Order: sequence, then structure tokens, then C-alpha cells
Amino acid sequence: MSSIQGSDIKKVVVACDAGMGSSVLLTSQLKKTLSPHGVTVEHSAVDRIPDTADVVLCQAGLVARAKTRVPDTVVVGFQMFLGDPAFARLEQAIRNGETLAD
Repeated sequence: MSSIQGSDIKKVVVACDAGMGSSVLLTSQLKKTLSPHGVTVEHSAVDRIPDTADVVLCQAGLVARAKTRVPDTVVVGFQMFLGDPAFARLEQAIRNGETLAD
């Protein structure tokens, strides 16, 4: 299990595998939400997650593959592309400097 302080999160990567575009829309939404906090948000294929990611967001079914790619990085799985509680938890940790764990 990995963890990071919200104040240390500077780069979030939304990782996907399906290629349906939903993760690109999520990336765009998170850019708007997190940029006021000085956080950049990028999109990546799950097998190409950059080592520079502080936090990785991906569908729950891809968490194990993401952890294999970046084992020391916090990987947060989600079920829904819109309104999933994982996104609120991420934003709250960044906003309040709280610990975020996978």
C-alpha cells in the first residue's frame, strides 16, 4: 500500500486501456478541477504510465496492471467515470493536504 500527502501531489495520470474516450473526458474534467491547486493531469495508456506520476487514477479492473507498472505510486481505482467518490477523495486530499492512500 502506497500513500502520499495531498500537498505533495503535483501530477495525476488517468490511465486507461479500453480506448473509448471516457478517460480522456475524465482527464479534461480533472484538469479544470485540480489546476487551481497547481496539479497537472495527463492521460496515458496503463502500460505506459510515466514514472513521474504522483497519483494514478484508473478503472478498478486495471489497478493491478498499473501497480505493476509503477509499484511505488499511489494508484486509485474507480468504478464510474462520472461522479465516482474516488475523484472527490483525491480533490479533498489535495485541497486539505491530507494523506491519500491506495
